Amino acid sequence: MITDVLRISGERVRLRAGTLYAALDRLEREGLVEADHEEVVDGRARRYYRLTSEGESRLAEEAERLRRNAETAASRLRARRPRPALTAALTAALTAALTAAHTAALSGGVCGGLA
Repeated sequence: MITDVLRISGERVRLRAGTLYAALDRLEREGLVEADHEEVVDGRARRYYRLTSEGESRLAEEAERLRRNAETAASRLRARRPRPALTAALTAALTAALTAAHTAALSGGVCGGLA
């Protein structure tokens, strides 16, 4: 599991054995996972777990919650990016205002508070 988490996370998440075992104990107490079988590998006992029905349901709910959060974040990022049509309109309006201000300054007049 530790190796899988490291690989799946692109090596951004490094679980320690104590953290993993504490999480598995909690998940087992909550009825979300259960021990499936044990075997001895290299002289050490290795326990395998599987999701319970409740665990599968909870995992599906959590995956959906995370998907919605990611979609909200992506939507907010899209809203922050300047839209090309809006940027072009702002550029045109600013160019027109600066041209008018420059023309007014050259003729000695005042344009929009700029001299």
